[in-house]
Amino acid sequence: MIKRIGILTSGGDASGMNAAVRTAVRSSIHFGMEPYAIYRGYHGMIRGEIEPLNSRSVSGIIQRGGTLLKSARSDQFLTAEGQAKAVEKLKEHDIDAVLVIGGDGSFRGAQDLDELGVRVICIPATIDNDIACTDYAIGFDTAVNTVMDAVNKIRDTASSHERVYVVEVMGRHSGFIALYAGLAGGADAILIPEVPYSLDDICSKLQEANAKGKTHSIIMIAEGATGDPEAGRLPQDSPSVQVSQYVQERTGYETRMTILGHIQRGGSPTVNDRLLASRLAYHAIELLHQGKSGKMVGEVDHRLKTWDLHYALAQEKQLDLEYYHLSNILASI
Repeated sequence: MIKRIGILTSGGDASGMNAAVRTAVRSSIHFGMEPYAIYRGYHGMIRGEIEPLNSRSVSGIIQRGGTLLKSARSDQFLTAEGQAKAVEKLKEHDIDAVLVIGGDGSFRGAQDLDELGVRVICIPATIDNDIACTDYAIGFDTAVNTVMDAVNKIRDTASSHERVYVVEVMGRHSGFIALYAGLAGGADAILIPEVPYSLDDICSKLQEANAKGKTHSIIMIAEGATGDPEAGRLPQDSPSVQVSQYVQERTGYETRMTILGHIQRGGSPTVNDRLLASRLAYHAIELLHQGKSGKMVGEVDHRLKTWDLHYALAQEKQLDLEYYHLSNILASI
């Protein structure tokens, strides 16, 4: 029987994590189990930062961004010694199972715990939305809406001053935020890691649009977009700066750039993220109550599904490029 469940958030914070923690705590109590906070992810697990939680501990947090349980990176946990110490600390606190809320790195840490005999269930929480076996991860919807709000404001000044704005969003290896926000925000070009692009082609599109009477444009770029090395591409560490300079030099249009940065991580979670977090966390605690381990819970076609953790980590999340093709069609008219 599972008596005590440790709950941790790890990796980059994502709005909706608190909603998941709230549900996990109260669901554990519902099933007659004791919930424990593991603060600062695997780093805190190794240090024994473990404390009991109750229903009141998570009162008034569903609307808050970030994570009540904090988050931290842990190089030590990547070692066998660090993992052994983490398991030792769990045993000291009589923790029978762990719910891991996070992204790819957090899931891999959970897989290590599972192989060491600790029962674990994972739920996806990352604004990059790059976890396979789920349509959406907790935090993605909030991040995209935050970007949308920023783009709406940027478009106002772009229109007023007849400028081209380059907006850089997060996504080192994944273009989900850039693609969804770019399509919904009417971007004239979307640059993502999954699709090579030519800056010369983009400049030509802007000039064609200008010839039709369009006096301002928005270029949405993911931070990890690599483009086409044969077409005047740029260092990966500052894509928006380089794109902005290239466009202005090639076209002569007044160009500005905005890096949205960590504003994308914060803010009160949307309805979609609160609902997703609550549903995933409840089902995860239910699985732990049943004695299951080494699983992740995701949502596919609006239905909750359970996947083997090894299988999920072996899959690559695919971006739906129909969104990308649609954005090109809409921008070319």
